[in-house]
Amino acid sequence: MKKVLILLFLSSGGWVFSQGALGEIIGTVVDLKSNEAIIEARVWVEDNGKKYQTKTDLDGRFRISAIPAGTYKVNVYYLEDTLKGIPVDVPMEGFGNTGIIRFGTSQDLQVVDVTAEYQKLKNAINSTPVYNMNFKDIAKSTQKFSIKGMVTSMTSEVRVADDGELMFKGARKGDMLYIQDGMKARSMDQLPSCAIGNIMVYTGGLPAKYGDTLGGVVVLETKSYFDLLRERGN
Repeated sequence: MKKVLILLFLSSGGWVFSQGALGEIIGTVVDLKSNEAIIEARVWVEDNGKKYQTKTDLDGRFRISAIPAGTYKVNVYYLEDTLKGIPVDVPMEGFGNTGIIRFGTSQDLQVVDVTAEYQKLKNAINSTPVYNMNFKDIAKSTQKFSIKGMVTSMTSEVRVADDGELMFKGARKGDMLYIQDGMKARSMDQLPSCAIGNIMVYTGGLPAKYGDTLGGVVVLETKSYFDLLRERGN
């Protein structure tokens, strides 16, 4: 009986962990020629045989939620035509942004505008300014051996104070929040760059779950078992 209880505990712990390693994909689909929003286009990604999908709204925007963190290929279907293979990286508790997808009637003319690395992203619902750096960007960064250096390289709205702590422009010293793997922290731990999966910096209009600070938020996520498994698979 004791062994059964231990197995149940371990399996439930793994389930909780896997449920926590989720993110979202957002983007906008517009017509290639008219640049008008495409409504009711079907957008989906696949992961190990499972399909995650949604439809675009009146503004051509879409959001696919509760997706395991990782790298995906986004597909769009509209009026019996399909655009496949738009790459996007989804961080834990964050979102991957495809940018504006220009969908043409003939996919020989397909053009996809993808958000540039380190560019300020905007949440489709909350218009939240977010700066994102995934593990691929981190590997190429000249500041990869310094978490503070990487954060300050992502946006000029963050600087290092005289005492070595990060400080957001317009906020009081110490009035900022650090989140590491979903847990609040007093400061950012010094981790090797190879262990970091994603860094996100919120500089305003914070989501409700980060709403207990008037400054910004730095969210750091270490690589999980699933990230390493995906890397090995690729």
